Amino acid sequence: MKKKGIIAIALTSFISLNGTFQIEAQVSKETMESISTPDKVETRYGTLEFFDGFPTEKTVEKAYDYLDFSRGVEAFMTTIPAASMYAIHQGLKEAGAVDGTIGLFETLMDSKSLFLTANTESMYGWTWLDLKNGPVVVESPPNVLGFACDSWFRNVADLGHTGPDKGEGGKFLFIPPGYEGDIPDGYYTIKTSTYGNYIMWRGFGTLAEAIKNFHSNARIYPLTDAENQTKGSFVNLSGKEVNTIHANNFHFYEEVNAIIQHEPSEAISPEILGILASIGIEKGKPFAPDERMKKILEEAAAFANATARSISFATRDKEAYYYTDRYWKTGFIGGNHEFKNSSSFNLDARTLFHYLATGITPAMSMKMVGAGSQYAYTERSGDGNYLDGGENYVLHMPPNIPVNNFWSIIIYDPQTRSMLQTDNPFPSVSSLTGKMKPNKDGSYDVYFGPTAPKGKENNWIQTVPNKGWFPILRLYGPLDPWFDKTWKPGEIEPVK
Repeated sequence: MKKKGIIAIALTSFISLNGTFQIEAQVSKETMESISTPDKVETRYGTLEFFDGFPTEKTVEKAYDYLDFSRGVEAFMTTIPAASMYAIHQGLKEAGAVDGTIGLFETLMDSKSLFLTANTESMYGWTWLDLKNGPVVVESPPNVLGFACDSWFRNVADLGHTGPDKGEGGKFLFIPPGYEGDIPDGYYTIKTSTYGNYIMWRGFGTLAEAIKNFHSNARIYPLTDAENQTKGSFVNLSGKEVNTIHANNFHFYEEVNAIIQHEPSEAISPEILGILASIGIEKGKPFAPDERMKKILEEAAAFANATARSISFATRDKEAYYYTDRYWKTGFIGGNHEFKNSSSFNLDARTLFHYLATGITPAMSMKMVGAGSQYAYTERSGDGNYLDGGENYVLHMPPNIPVNNFWSIIIYDPQTRSMLQTDNPFPSVSSLTGKMKPNKDGSYDVYFGPTAPKGKENNWIQTVPNKGWFPILRLYGPLDPWFDKTWKPGEIEPVK
């Protein structure tokens, strides 16, 4: 009885003398303006219409189209590292450099192979490990610089000079997720959160010495076969068409789906898994978007690709620039390989790096005076315009270039982010070759254009008319003047 009375009393306060309901104003005008929805709202996506806060059918359709589109863009931007790893795996598999076989670039890497911003100076070794059948032993040779990354492109180990073997070589045991067996002694043990992992090495010494070192010392085999290993397995990748570049269309999502289906869900955050599930990518389920969703994802991939290219080639982050007065940029905004600020991730920095680069290790971002390596890239000439393969340019490198070892410049195709394909399969110049001619004061001028300036052939890199290009300056064994910026490379200037 008490409850009925209370209800009756409450209702009477809302009933007028003529029996109709009238709600007394209990909320201020200012509050209502902030929390209510007008009947019409103009947005960049068109007019949104409502009946007293209820979205109309057309507005609901627009909202869900936008939600699916935005989730598709977000999924693309967030999972570029995974798609890149899928593409690396596929390229190495097609070339035969998987499951115990190491791919070696025995006459160096050239522009025929598509690898994100790789170089022409290092003797590379590449391989892919799949740990689904259990732990795998990697015998890493001495005098190398190497690293391993998991299927989400996170560094899991360094091998060689920056690894626990300190460049002396050693046996690394890669342990798969969920493994509960015995782990024997005598190995550098690496526990990884994914089954798929790739390893890249750089060899040192002469090219012949580096090749011999790998053939003599590099081995990969299951732990269960540890007693039976006598020789390694190798394939020469030099001069081969190897494509390791992820897709930039709808197929991108299929690449990411393959990673999701193969790898344990625990390897990545529930937040990212939720984004992927919202567009139909979910472990244990087929990825089969209907016609509407596929069309939306095709557009989302195109837009996300445009965004990744904008971040990479027209960044708005001032921290990306080495100097306030020129266009040279770093691939490691923030100075660490995980792209972490004090309390958060720098998402654009992560996108920039992974859209342009093939591998990641702390050693690439650390300050290692006289021993590490440093990188600078640009896509613009000194006048702020994109570099044009039909024009002629010159780059002045002031004297006393601060390197302990050598420096190089390699140019890349902005479409593939791989070496620019020209008449020369090695689109680069390097102080290592001894062919470049210095100026009288010890400085160097490097020329770029469709044809070589007379007498400057050894200081010239060929470009292609009607194509863009961008260079990476590499310093091997960088010295203090690089880090304290008392030495700076010049801008790439048009030749008038």
